[in-house]
Amino acid sequence: MPIKVLVVDDSALIRQLLSEIINNEADMLLVGAAPDAFVAKRMVQEFKPNVITLDIEMPKVDGLRFLEVMMKACPTPVVMVSTLTEKGADATLRSLELGAVDFVPKPKLGVAQGMEEYRSVITEKIRMAAHSTLSAPTQSRASQHAAMRYTGSEKVIGMGASTGGTEAIKDVLMHFPKNAPATVITQHMPPGFTTTYARRLNSLCEIEVSEAKGGERLLPGHAYLAPGDKHLVVERSGADYRIALSDGPRESGHKPSVDVLFNSLAANAGANAVGVLLTGMGRDGANGLLHMKQQGATTFCQDEKSCVVFGMPKVAIELNAASYVTPLASLADAILDTLESIGVGTRL
Repeated sequence: MPIKVLVVDDSALIRQLLSEIINNEADMLLVGAAPDAFVAKRMVQEFKPNVITLDIEMPKVDGLRFLEVMMKACPTPVVMVSTLTEKGADATLRSLELGAVDFVPKPKLGVAQGMEEYRSVITEKIRMAAHSTLSAPTQSRASQHAAMRYTGSEKVIGMGASTGGTEAIKDVLMHFPKNAPATVITQHMPPGFTTTYARRLNSLCEIEVSEAKGGERLLPGHAYLAPGDKHLVVERSGADYRIALSDGPRESGHKPSVDVLFNSLAANAGANAVGVLLTGMGRDGANGLLHMKQQGATTFCQDEKSCVVFGMPKVAIELNAASYVTPLASLADAILDTLESIGVGTRL
């Protein structure tokens, strides 16, 4: 059965472009192209699409409001189409909180090479969305965990994610107490979006969250997010760990790459590291997590049921890279309990 796709966009040009892309895919069926939320609502009820591509900025009722109403009335996998601006990034992150599976930037019209790459990206994300697990819209919750007293500051937590990861990372970090070990994070995301995402996390979490700039000394109670166009590497500097940003080529198909982060932790932190691989499409991070485990790190993979896309963790589990396979709801507790059990800290 082909994947039934509904395109929702107020731009006739974008509707035509996306329609042509979908019509050229043998495993997809375009069931409609709606110019606004009112037409889209009727088409959702009539055609029951498997996936919707949804423009954020539309007249009358914007994409966020339509998404919020639709996810309550008729939950359907949605890929948001967003502008690469600060305002667009903020709205996109809000859409992921409301239940959208993933997002793609607006296409750059008139550039042949760019259009071919865009075709590949959006069709891959539509296929992924069709097989994704929808998660309920999330609500911000403050950490209920007691602070921890640490006997040392050498522990560092490495976290990686892709599709569905923005909400999974948020869920874990919001449960960390304000003096949790330093955490370094790679989330597949375009430049600019990571700045907005880090700021959003910082407003919700007890720990300090920032986009990595390079050169920072890792500190307890802080989380550092790889910028959207750089690899994040953890290096040893005497008794400390420091962040270096690399402008090297894509690895495992991505930049930033989770494998790059995890391999640096394996090499420079060894058994002092904890690795966490969350929801995501593909295999980025799986080999790096195995490398971490081989160097003595405790490693976690998010379980299949709680993943939006069970790709990266699945490959890692098949490689025997996971010390533990854990549901998202209990992952933060599992990480903190592991740190406590090895004598890094005790709850106050």
